[in-house]
Parts: sequence; structure tokens; C-alpha cells
Amino acid sequence: MRLRRGLLPLVATVALVASSGAAYGAPGGAREGIRSITPITTVYTYGQKVSAVAVEYGATVNPRTLDDDTFTVADTIYNFRFNPIEDLPKLADRTVTRTYTNSAPATRADHRSAPGRYVIVELDPADPGGWTVIVSKCPTFLCSVKVNPELPTRVVQRKDVHAAPGRGAGKGPVLARAAPRQSRPLTEAPVDPQVDQFRYGSFLHAGTVLPYHYRLPRDYRPGHAYPLVVVLPGHGMGWDGDNLGVQLAADIPATAWSQPGWTGSREDVIVLAPQHQRVGAVAEADLLVRLLDSFVDTVAVDPRRVYATTVSYGAQLLWEAFAKRPDLFAGGLVTGGFPVSAGQVAPITAAGIPIWITHGEHDHLLDVTGARNSAAALRQAHRDRGRTPAQIADLVHYTEYADSAFTLPDYHAAFGPTYEDGRILRWLLAQRRPATSAG
Repeated sequence: MRLRRGLLPLVATVALVASSGAAYGAPGGAREGIRSITPITTVYTYGQKVSAVAVEYGATVNPRTLDDDTFTVADTIYNFRFNPIEDLPKLADRTVTRTYTNSAPATRADHRSAPGRYVIVELDPADPGGWTVIVSKCPTFLCSVKVNPELPTRVVQRKDVHAAPGRGAGKGPVLARAAPRQSRPLTEAPVDPQVDQFRYGSFLHAGTVLPYHYRLPRDYRPGHAYPLVVVLPGHGMGWDGDNLGVQLAADIPATAWSQPGWTGSREDVIVLAPQHQRVGAVAEADLLVRLLDSFVDTVAVDPRRVYATTVSYGAQLLWEAFAKRPDLFAGGLVTGGFPVSAGQVAPITAAGIPIWITHGEHDHLLDVTGARNSAAALRQAHRDRGRTPAQIADLVHYTEYADSAFTLPDYHAAFGPTYEDGRILRWLLAQRRPATSAG
């Protein structure tokens, strides 16, 4: 994936992950042979997968000679949630769903051929293989993860590929002969239409660096006020020195907010996705709110519409940040997270911050009683403040998921059914701080 360089004064930019390899073609003739193979990736509910490959030739390809049997694609069966890393080299064939031409290494929304040198081979996202995120480091019994910089995807061209014909009839000259016994590796860095829109930055305070990525709307206007969603990732997506940007690819929460298919809204949203250092909620929440103060002052954020959403470990940062600076936040969404403490409940409920908590009934890492108790403690604190049942129902939402709600059997990953329910995302974006409390 290619992440764009930041434009903010507080941003220090660096290059991100890339897989490399020399482009190749037939030794004879400038127009013959495969020139490059580019993986196209997509972040689905439970993470990023290779969703297509773009095979480049030396001239415009004749789409009429292509079908879904022209290529086969093999990919790893490895999934970091379930498989040992030793399974990474084990490949299985992917299901080809569409084959067409394009002028760039990118899929087309209409899935129809356009004149170009690239053949786009789309793959079925329901295939068990093709995940890009792998285990990174295991400094304790808990591991971190990263995007694999050398994807193992392989491509075989099983039929001849022809150039577009001239004015005469016919298939056109052969650009590359069928090579059913030649399995070719990827040669280019992955392309991800959503992840690649994020920019990298780092925030430094008291000797501690907080790496983050952010996405501005495509038609960003400095004079406009945009809602801001802060995405706080799980433990494994914390910065380990070798996994920059993994919080964008490991699961859906970072990329969902800019896609109407997930939110059900075409409203432009700014997304801020910091990593964390896993050094404790108090220190990390302090760093987070300092970053937010700087970010909100630099970017066109609506101060009445700053939201936070979490995965697992990120809940600890949310509860602490909300308690430390309740004036910053208009609402929170906690998925599969840690429980709120008694000390955090008081400032959060005093500020009247709306919270939605979701959790899997059979979460194997964080027992569901923590989520149930959090919802109960928040509701009781609101009652103690004299709020009515209707007011409390607006301020505290709780959803518990049975195993059947998960499309991947990781019952700790409550973000899955949560984000697949656009109603919850729309609820968060509808929250606003009172005008009198805005900074």
C-alpha cells in the first residue's frame, strides 16, 4: 500500500511498506511478455486481502480474447488470527470472478473493460486465502502484527494474451504466450484505494513519539468544519518499530468512515488513526489528547463533532481520554473492549458523553461481564445525577452479539458485527456536543 505524505506542520513524513521486485518481460521485443504484476488490496471487515491483480503488457490488450480461465492466482492460506506463521508459504488457488482490461492497475466499479495495457483479475473476497497481515513480533505472550512487505501471491497465465487488433479483423498479435507451468511472483507495491488515501504523521511529546495516520476528505476545504473520528486500535496494532500503518489494514474501523457503503452517509469525515506504545492507559491517553488538541487546531475539524471508536485495547485509551478531557468528545463507540473504571465513570457521565458499547457473548480474551458492568455503571451514574430513563437510553447503548453475528469465528472481534451494522456508525456521527460547551 502507498501512503501519502502529510501536509500538516506537526507531521513528519516517511515512506511506508512496499513489496518490491524487478519488472519483467519477454527478452525479445518491446511489446512482448508480461511487464509487471501489481496486487490490488481491499480492507474487508476483518482485515486486508489481495482482492485483484493487475497484469501489465507492452501494448493495449484485446479484452475479447480474455475470460476467467486466462489466469489462475494462488495465495497464502495464512490468517494471523487462526494460523501459525509457518502456514504463510502454503498457497491455495483463489476464485477468479472477473477478468477485464484497464488503463491503470486499478479495478473498475462497472467491472467492464476499458482500453489499456493492464488485465485486471478480480478475486472472490469469500476465499479463505489472500490475507496481507501477518505476525510481526512477540515480545510477550501477546504478539503485534504488520502488513506483509513481501506478499506471496503468485499468478499463472494459462492462455495467450493478444494485443488489440488494428483495423483488420482478428485477435491481434500475441503479447504473451500461455505459460501454464510458470508461476510468477508480484513485482510491484500493493495498491489499496482506501488505505493509500491516508497520510503519515508523528507527534512528539516529552520524548515519546506517537505515530499516526490520517485521512482528509478528497475535496478538503480548510474553511469547512468536518467531523473527526479517532480510531484507537487493538493491542496487536500498537507500534513495535516494524509495523507502521498496520492499524489501517488489520481490520475495518479506520477505512470504514470514508466509505458510504459502511456509514450509509456521503458526509465527508476526517479520520485520525494513531497507533500506541502499549505503555499504559494514563500515559498514552495524555499523549492522545495532546495530539488531538494540536490536530484540531491545525485541521478543519468541527469541535462539536469529535468522536472516538475502539478495538479491544483501544478502549482503555478511550475511557481515560474521555475522563481526562470530556470537553473534547461528542461520543464514543467501544467494541470488544476493556471495562470503564469507577473513577472514569464520574467525569464521563457528568459531561453527558453518549457511549455505545458492543461485545461478543463468548469473547475469549475479554469476558463479556466487563462490558455488561460498564454499561450498568454508566447507567447508574446517570440515574444518580437525576437523568430520566429516556435520557439514559440516549446516553448509554449496549449491544451483545451471539456467535452467529460474526462472519469470521473470532468472537473477540466485536468490531465485525458492529461495523456491519451501519445504524451504529450513523448513530455516532449524529452526536453533537452542546453549542455552549464547544471550544
